[in-house]
Amino acid sequence: MKRLLTILPILSLALAGCYREPYADAYITPNPAYVGEEISYTNISHAANYVEWNLGDGTTSTAYNVLHYYNDPGFYNVDLKAFGTKGDVNIASFVVEVIGSEVKIIVQLWTDVSEPDGYLLPEASVILYPTLDDWINQTNAVGERFTNQYGECIFSGLSNQRYYVDVWEQNHHNYWLAEEDVGWIETQVLEGIYDHTFVAFVDYDENMKKSAMVTRPESREMLKQEGNSNSKRDLKINKITKSKKK
Repeated sequence: MKRLLTILPILSLALAGCYREPYADAYITPNPAYVGEEISYTNISHAANYVEWNLGDGTTSTAYNVLHYYNDPGFYNVDLKAFGTKGDVNIASFVVEVIGSEVKIIVQLWTDVSEPDGYLLPEASVILYPTLDDWINQTNAVGERFTNQYGECIFSGLSNQRYYVDVWEQNHHNYWLAEEDVGWIETQVLEGIYDHTFVAFVDYDENMKKSAMVTRPESREMLKQEGNSNSKRDLKINKITKSKKK
């Protein structure tokens, strides 16, 4: 009996010595990634009873492996917690870089015939807005660019979403077209893994004052009151998206 009592404490110590503390680790690919591009979080933790992910954008998960994408560019702090059977925890931290999307804007005069190489406007002011309400109220502008000699400008560092394009030049704008159909000013969803081109068609406005060429009007109501003699026009192809060349 005494021998049995002696063996039991030894077995308990042996079993306690076999316990492995959790260790958190993961593979993250790709990193960096583009906005809208799916990232694979592959868990390689050891001795984990269960895990918790915090993906840095408000998203959490208790799945062992995770697929996730980000809508906005930037750097995200990602934490992986590995919990042991005794409630102890080990944390691994990672930084994920997300690259913004890019779009080329081509400003072209609208005509009633198909002209792929129609009149392109240099030195036109182009502003992107994140929502239609922002476009209408001229708030929360993403930035302003001016077209080059080929009527083109490029916006980069953008989110995985649609944008609304405002074009203003001394005798041209796209406000009447926008009143006819929002498709004239609404871009495609700008996923970062693609090359995007948007053709911003504009109308010639003979009533625009040369003194107003520097800045846009404070209100678009002025243009609405002037009216537009054109009937609603069918959308031309103005959204072009292609896979990035590798």
